[in-house]
Amino acid sequence: MNEIRFYRASEKPYGAFSNLYRRNIVFEGEVFVTSEHAYQAGKARKPAVRKWLMDAPSPALLAMAAHGLYYWDVVPGWSTTKFDRMRAVLRAKFIQHEDLRELLLSTGEARLVESATVDNEVNRLWGEVNGVGRNMLGVLLMEVREELRGSADESEPRLVAAE
Repeated sequence: MNEIRFYRASEKPYGAFSNLYRRNIVFEGEVFVTSEHAYQAGKARKPAVRKWLMDAPSPALLAMAAHGLYYWDVVPGWSTTKFDRMRAVLRAKFIQHEDLRELLLSTGEARLVESATVDNEVNRLWGEVNGVGRNMLGVLLMEVREELRGSADESEPRLVAAE
């Protein structure tokens, strides 16, 4: 099985799979500038912390800030709900943008891998570092790809972006 590795949002063409890729998505009735913003918006327990995160000057700084939150600033149960939220955010991203949906579908059966360079717990959870990690972003992208493929085979799309 072939692999497609991605990491930086600026990489062509697969940087679009990065959550830091700048493309507005509507999620839970709000417009977010990246899928990282939509994902991290669900993490903060307090409105002030959420606002602080959303005001970060770049998607990368948002991600760094959100990963450094104290446990009392994170919504209860985040560790058990974060993958469902990310899946829903990815669904919204790829349903709302036809070019991104086509890019994802064009990967066929390839294994999608977020291939990070810095070895830390977060990068090994969402991607792989030197071939080691859970690659959850890649796994969720492949799940969404399969759902999109299924809906493309039907006359009526069965996927609905989370509102």
